[in-house]
Amino acid sequence: MCKLFIDADPELWRSATHSLRIDGMVTSVRMENYFWQLLEEIAQRDGMNTAQMITRLYHESIDAGHDLGNFTSFLRVCALRYQALQLSGDIPPNMAVPIGELDAQEILSRESTLRDITLSERALHKKHVH
Repeated sequence: MCKLFIDADPELWRSATHSLRIDGMVTSVRMENYFWQLLEEIAQRDGMNTAQMITRLYHESIDAGHDLGNFTSFLRVCALRYQALQLSGDIPPNMAVPIGELDAQEILSRESTLRDITLSERALHKKHVH
């Protein structure tokens, strides 16, 4: 099992710092190259470069009332969610389909339903175990 991870290209886990300007302020974000690759792919789907997409994520998160105290962690989770949504089939593999054209509310609703079912099943299992 571990060989799949250990023998992967070490460039994937090397960190890189990217500087970008958000609202006129220069900020630096340091993440592993693998996350940068995923964020670049997300941006390309919607016709943006990575800096534009990150700026948009920042603005939309602030508009939604989120505390972005650890913005780098937020970006990592965005990248992982992108992959998870691809695996679940909610984001099609066809790179020509922009993420902005997907029905986000429908996807979030489906996720919420699945989460509720999982929590109910866990509670039921826990009840039978004890």
